[in-house]
Parts: sequence; C-alpha cells; structure tokens
Amino acid sequence: MTSIEHSPLTRKLSAFVALSDVELDVLERLHQRRRSFVAGREMVHQGQSARAAYILSAGWVCSYKLQADGTRQIVDFQIPGDFLGLRSVLLRTSDHSFEPIVDIEAAEVLTSDLLEAFAQTPRLATAILWAASRDEAMVVEHLVGIGRRDADARMAHFLLELGSRLALVGMGGKDGFDCPLTQYHLADTLGLSAVHVNRVLRQLRESGLVTFRDGHVTFHDYGGLVELAEFDSAYLDQTGPLLK
Repeated sequence: MTSIEHSPLTRKLSAFVALSDVELDVLERLHQRRRSFVAGREMVHQGQSARAAYILSAGWVCSYKLQADGTRQIVDFQIPGDFLGLRSVLLRTSDHSFEPIVDIEAAEVLTSDLLEAFAQTPRLATAILWAASRDEAMVVEHLVGIGRRDADARMAHFLLELGSRLALVGMGGKDGFDCPLTQYHLADTLGLSAVHVNRVLRQLRESGLVTFRDGHVTFHDYGGLVELAEFDSAYLDQTGPLLK
C-alpha cells in the first residue's frame, strides 16, 4: 500500500494546501479501515441510508442516478484520491449510486472520523471542502457540456478533464492516460448513444487529435483538442497550493 505521503489523496490535497506532519498523521488515520470491492457490485445504492464515506485508493468508480425506465445517467467518475459519498455522511439518504468499474481499494470513513479530523486540523477540513467544491465545479461543467456543446467538443472536453485530473495524482499527462471506461460508460455520461460515441471517437482519431483504444487514451494534438473543446482548466484549480 502506498505511504500516506505519496497517496493519491495527499497528492490531490497538496494542490490546495502544503500539508503538515500533523495533517498527514490525520490522513493516515482516515485510511485505517481499508476495504476491497469487486467490479460491478454497488458500494452504495440510490436511496440507501449511509453513514460512511470512502476514500478511493486504487481503481475507478462511477456515480450515477437511475431513472424510472431503468436507464442511468452517469454523474461522474471517481479516480484514486477522490472521496465517495461525502454528501451521504450529512444527508439522510444517498442521492445516487456508486459502482466500481474495476476491482478497487478504498478506505471507509465514518462520520465520527471526519468530525474528529476536522476538529483536530481545520486546515485539512478546508482542503477537503476545496476538493468537494472542485467536484461540484466539474458537475457544472458536465451539465454545460450536455446542454451546450456539440458531441465532438463534449467528448474532447471530457477526455481533457480526465487527463488533468489523473495528472494531479500522478496517473496521466499531456501524452495520455490509461482508462478502463467502455463506450457504454461514455454514452451514459455524455448523453449520447454508444453508436454515436463510436462515431465521435473515430472522427477525433481521423482528425489526428486523440485515440482511445485498448484501454488507453493517447493525445496526438493536445493543443488542437483544447481548441476544439474550448477547454479552460481553471475550474479544476490545480495550479499549486494556496495555503502554505
């Protein structure tokens, strides 16, 4: 298991605050209840009364809402370093479901764990609030994407965002990243059919911008993709720590 100093969550929060030894010790305690979950089995289901959150250490998870007709809208994907179900700690029931895309490792965090951590280290509490605010900003961008961007720009923006998020935790960069998502995941995220997703990915590949094949995204023309998507990463707020 990765030491806390080099864990994905530490890498992520370090974009906001320079963590002290005391704060790292508190983060270590938040990782004490380590659990494994298999792909395809819900961790939390929509409507469940849940009093625990999770810190994702390894693997990918999707969060989604089910519709009355059985279809689903994927709200977001969680990658290592992300919290799962943080709102469920405060709300009476979970307003959406979480399902691992691959086998994952996560730390279970109880309400009492969070309250104790926040009381001991207010700066760490602020950093976790920053992470939650950043997640909300991404949901806003996804809403704009579905409502206002055409399919090519929507796909390009989504892949650029994923690349930026993964780069923050040392799992990607401007060359590309490993990605376990299927075309069906992309369809349920971007409001497209799987056939349309296939067509868009082909167009982006033939334009020399990006290839998504065999579980890997390769950026061929990063600048061109940014221009197509009108991608401004300012909403991800990962240029460097604000608090020293």
